[in-house]
Amino acid sequence: MNIDRKQLIIDAASKSFSAFGYKATTMDQVAKLAKVGKGTIYTFYKNKEELFHEIISSLIKEMKRAAEEVMDNDDPFFINADRVLYTLLEFRTEHQLMIKLLQEEKEIGTPAVTEVVQKLEDTIVKYMSNIIKEGIVSGEIKDCDPELTAFVILKLYVSLIFDWEKTREPLEKEQISEFFHLYLMNGLSNR
Repeated sequence: MNIDRKQLIIDAASKSFSAFGYKATTMDQVAKLAKVGKGTIYTFYKNKEELFHEIISSLIKEMKRAAEEVMDNDDPFFINADRVLYTLLEFRTEHQLMIKLLQEEKEIGTPAVTEVVQKLEDTIVKYMSNIIKEGIVSGEIKDCDPELTAFVILKLYVSLIFDWEKTREPLEKEQISEFFHLYLMNGLSNR
């Protein structure tokens, strides 16, 4: 029964964070949505921050699973890198909690949210770094700083997906891939 209550609390908190953001979510709201007493929440979590971090940890695991699902060891580095990045960035636009967190970070700058958004970015950079290391070892790409290269790749993708469409018509997935190869991959390629 405890596991069921804990899951009810996690589900309710996820809904509340997704709808109202981190700052506006209260433990009272979570208790009401979960249909449990507020004291029940405190048997599992010390505070809102601890509950929030558990939800974000699950989100990061979900993102990693999504990235691993699109990887194919038989495909070249560039195809895998392209697929993984697009999957992770699509995840950011389709997952309601991510949308709300990005919005709250931009509009309010809540420190806990800024920290989480940075953690998500660091996770993507670390994951991409490992793919880049494999590309270097296989000889598909030039020797480079994997972490810095992953950061540049991520920022290019974010710019092409999010920043571009603030004032212009959104790019198609194929266009983004073409620009990605033109501006970045041609410079890294060993071929």
